[in-house]
Amino acid sequence: MTVNPTQDRLTIAILALGGQGGGVLADWIQEVARAEGWVAQGTSVPGVAQRTGSTVYYVELARSDGSGRLPVMAQMPMPGDVDVVVASELMETGRALLRGFSTVQRTTLIGSTHRIYAIGEKKAMGDGRGNGDKIVEAAHARSKRFIGFDMDAATERSGSVISAIMFGALAGSGALPFPTETFRKAIEHSGIAVTSNLKGFAEGFDQAQAPVAMPVEEVHAVPVPTTDRGRALASRIAASLPEAAHVHALHGVAKLMDYQDGDYAALYLDRLETVAARDAAPFVLTAETARHLALWMGYEDTIRVADLKTRGSRVARVRGEVKAQDDQILSITEFMHPRLQEVCETLPAALGRRILASKGLTNLLGRFFTEGRHVETTGLRWFLALRLVARMRGLRRRSLRYIEEQGRIEEWLELVRTETARDREAALELVKCQRLIKGYGDTFERGLRNYQRIVARHRSAPRDAATIRSLCALALADDKSAALDFALAS
Repeated sequence: MTVNPTQDRLTIAILALGGQGGGVLADWIQEVARAEGWVAQGTSVPGVAQRTGSTVYYVELARSDGSGRLPVMAQMPMPGDVDVVVASELMETGRALLRGFSTVQRTTLIGSTHRIYAIGEKKAMGDGRGNGDKIVEAAHARSKRFIGFDMDAATERSGSVISAIMFGALAGSGALPFPTETFRKAIEHSGIAVTSNLKGFAEGFDQAQAPVAMPVEEVHAVPVPTTDRGRALASRIAASLPEAAHVHALHGVAKLMDYQDGDYAALYLDRLETVAARDAAPFVLTAETARHLALWMGYEDTIRVADLKTRGSRVARVRGEVKAQDDQILSITEFMHPRLQEVCETLPAALGRRILASKGLTNLLGRFFTEGRHVETTGLRWFLALRLVARMRGLRRRSLRYIEEQGRIEEWLELVRTETARDREAALELVKCQRLIKGYGDTFERGLRNYQRIVARHRSAPRDAATIRSLCALALADDKSAALDFALAS
């Protein structure tokens, strides 16, 4: 054991997200200590659940001196005075480090290396993800011992819950002077999901003995065509595009066949080949165009959203995430707020334009789309309604949104092709400007407006690659476009 057998006081901080069972873990630890004759106290400092914050559970243990007197214990962990820190996710490990709970002279730090992205990371206009490698490096540097592994993956393997994984890792770490069997008995005495919790405990115990595993970025496998049309398009990619663009192009074809059909994927390759014809080794421009063109052609409209929300694969994924049993009924409620403009964009172009151009019609119809609504997509009524919208995919080419997007895409590609002859690096940054255009509703409109402003400025007086890249970064800096406004004005 790593703990000093003569130590009379132990302090433990648990950082967990809402719903991860941090309170259960704290209760188990106290039961273990009391079973071994120690005095135990548990408190919690609540945060905002579900990833905008976490709850810090604090457990303090004291060896009984046999006098019957109770020691005075703290209500919350203090920096520099924590023996063990257990964190359920990588950013929670980082929070423990920032708050000074872990110290190199004293603390055993047990943390998961998997990520659950914070609200701040998700709402960033660009890539707002924190750097996981730096947290792992800091965990080694600022703890006496760091035990790290993917607790989410361990939970899936064991079919258990993450609190059981953490409990097993704590036992396996040897940071507490209690027998392993006492830990197991605490789970048995709870009488709740004993079998699965014991499996999770065993998984966490074993992982605590293994070397620290670095966080691994998710790698998507290259799509393998399963239809004759898909195989034909894959062969075309191999024959007509440089190797540097093959992976992105294969993903693009798979995405657009799923989004629309084989003809739409063929149009994607038609467009991509015109860029490749003007590119040169190492064909970075073609590879980036393959990625961004697929994203733009697969824009999100009401048809796409309805399709994704009602797919059987999505229901299966949600069942897996909430660990619903086969005999349990799953209900999924979505919050949807389609605006009149998005509805009109789904209509045939002439009809959609007519409604949007008429003040009377927009006032009359717009009142039905002023507020969002909760939609139970697993209920028959809303499921059938959304499937009906999803079936409009065959009519998408006649829709107002389709016609508008194809025009924008062609203008963008023509600008890239023209710019390639003048400055290939600038052309590459113009390709990457597509990342401004994403989502739907206000997010889409803001991104499109920023993209159009940058392109308009470039058309009026061509900018170099560094300037275009800087303007794009400013557009992604905030959701009000204040930084970009200032840069363009000056």
